[in-house]
Amino acid sequence: MDVFRKAILHPGPPQDFALETVQQVIKPQKQMKLVQDENQLLENILRTLLQELVSAAVESGEEIMQYGQLIADEDIRQGQIPRLLDIVLYLCEKEHIEGGMIFQLLEDLTEMSTMRNCKDVFGYIEGKQDILGKPELFSRGKLVMLRTCNQLLRRLSKANDVVFCGRIIMFLAHFFPLSERSAVNIKGVFNTSNETKYEKEAPDGSSIDFNFYKTFWSLQEFFSNPASLTPALTKWLKFTSSLTVVLNTFEAQPLSDEEGNAIDLQDEASNFSIKYLTSSKLMGLELRDPSFRRHVLVQCLILFDYLKAPGKNDKDLPSDTMKEEIKACEERVKKLLEMIPPKGKDFLRSIEHILERERNWVWWKRDGCPPFEKQPLEKKLAQDGGKRRRPRWRLGNKELSQLWKWADQNPNALTDPQRISTPDIMDYWKTLADDMDESAGIEPEYHHKNNRVYCWKGLRFSARQDLEGFSRFTEHGIEGVVPLELLPNEARSKYHAKPATDRTKRAKKEETKGGGSTQQAEETQVATPASEEADIEGSRIDPEAASVAPMDTDNVMIESGNLSPNETTPDEQQKQNSDTEAGQIEADNEAEPGMVDGDIDAEADLDHVVA
Repeated sequence: MDVFRKAILHPGPPQDFALETVQQVIKPQKQMKLVQDENQLLENILRTLLQELVSAAVESGEEIMQYGQLIADEDIRQGQIPRLLDIVLYLCEKEHIEGGMIFQLLEDLTEMSTMRNCKDVFGYIEGKQDILGKPELFSRGKLVMLRTCNQLLRRLSKANDVVFCGRIIMFLAHFFPLSERSAVNIKGVFNTSNETKYEKEAPDGSSIDFNFYKTFWSLQEFFSNPASLTPALTKWLKFTSSLTVVLNTFEAQPLSDEEGNAIDLQDEASNFSIKYLTSSKLMGLELRDPSFRRHVLVQCLILFDYLKAPGKNDKDLPSDTMKEEIKACEERVKKLLEMIPPKGKDFLRSIEHILERERNWVWWKRDGCPPFEKQPLEKKLAQDGGKRRRPRWRLGNKELSQLWKWADQNPNALTDPQRISTPDIMDYWKTLADDMDESAGIEPEYHHKNNRVYCWKGLRFSARQDLEGFSRFTEHGIEGVVPLELLPNEARSKYHAKPATDRTKRAKKEETKGGGSTQQAEETQVATPASEEADIEGSRIDPEAASVAPMDTDNVMIESGNLSPNETTPDEQQKQNSDTEAGQIEADNEAEPGMVDGDIDAEADLDHVVA
């Protein structure tokens, strides 16, 4: 023990002398690691030394964590007890001694210390959290650390030591993994021992409605044990009638802005109300307190959320009538929260977000608390070794199979009308319209028109909802599709005008060429020799002249009145179509490379816009 006392006073780091000190005291069989009996002997020596140091610190009147601390030449030397703990922690970290020894010393130290000294001890634990949480130490001492923290919480006052209790709970949350089952409360047991005591008989000279007072505080019996509402119908009816009375009172006596601003919610003292007083004399003041009203209404939302939570047995699920009543009461509670100043809507939004996260935890607990940690891919492949057969899923992959499983448990999930919704084009194109506003100062490379997926989806929405805007894509590109109402005034006139395009010019040119070919066909028809007409009328058709028979027949039809001079024969129509096609080819050769049969290639134009 004297060797350890000298080692504590050694100024160097523990790695320079810690192992040598243990070898001098124990003289182990192995040079680098102690066996079980040697660990037990060393633990007894260290626990005895720690007890002597604490006794000496108490006799000297110093704080135990500052006992033996020296300050010389601006060099602060640690106290003897923290120095001893550092040496033991180093030996446990390097696995020279048993890993749970440091946790045992910390438990002994907290049991021998007053609550004032325990704050300093716990500060040391918080400072060494990263080392204590290493796998080789955590697995050996997690139960001892949990027992130490729970003992501290039992010794502390929940009303006077709120900050210290919060430090311990936060340490446990960081020290233990999320999947640690010791802090999950898998069975969902409620703390029914938390009773709210209030006056049962009206005091003399009371100026408040005592019936309302008893009705209001009786709600706490249901808030402390929500599971008792579903099996017994009488309890549910009593709860709804009492809650209706309270909600009617809140609605009849709304709070003004002055009453809401009277309490500074940013003040630290206003956020630490553990439990409200239940005296009937304070009822009038409490009803004018916005924090008090919010406290009660949030309790209602938590209870409703529990009753609607998944994973219950059929006997614990609420009936259809109860579901309708829950929905109606929940809407009333949310409206009251919005009306309570200050910032009622922001407060309600925060509560809804918290409750949504709580539902995720409920689902996780219902699935058996699977671990959150996943092994790295490379290590997992190395452990698996050879190839393993891929699992077969019901619907092809794990995600689809899980969705189908959820649909079996919740049949309304796929038929919910809010599951799929098409956004309005005014909302969808708002971001691109903001990019087009020069006063916004958005750099071109960050414009949404550079996002091909965004542009493609927008064109689909416009094609369904705004054909007029969709038609402007061929003239102005993707920016022309944006509704004119969203554009700034200087940009609106640019896309509202309709200048003459190449397509209009080409249509006029084709019309002119088509008219010329028709005129040429008519002239050819008029120039037919009169002798051929006479031969057709007066003689039979010679076989050698069979090649000109169709032309002659057409002329006979014209003369006989079957066709008017302005109409064309099938051969003339074929010739006219040939002339039209020739004019079309000539117009296409003159057009831009991006024009195909009078239509602009949408993909090529989109690439040009994105570039």
